[in-house]
Amino acid sequence: MKILLKIVAGAVAVFLASEMITGIKVESWKTAFLAAIVLAVINLVIRPLLIFLTLPINILTLGLFSLVINALMFWLTGSLVEGFFVDGFVPAFLGALIMTIANWIVNRFVD
Repeated sequence: MKILLKIVAGAVAVFLASEMITGIKVESWKTAFLAAIVLAVINLVIRPLLIFLTLPINILTLGLFSLVINALMFWLTGSLVEGFFVDGFVPAFLGALIMTIANWIVNRFVD
């Protein structure tokens, strides 16, 4: 049940990011749900490897480089999901920031 709630919150955050940020476009709610699922899988599989490989720079920046990694994961999702478009790094960074805030809020109430 928690996973489903997190996926729904992720889809709402993706759709909200597309409404707030020019440069992020979502064609439909179905696409937003698919993007949320793909983003969850990417964060589960690829993100830990990138965090490990960039550990020295992450330590030097006191963890702020994690925001760049989140933006890259968001951008990668935009290139993999049909109907979900991210036009560059800055929209990806802002969209990842919205996703991070939404996930923080959901985790605060679910856990």
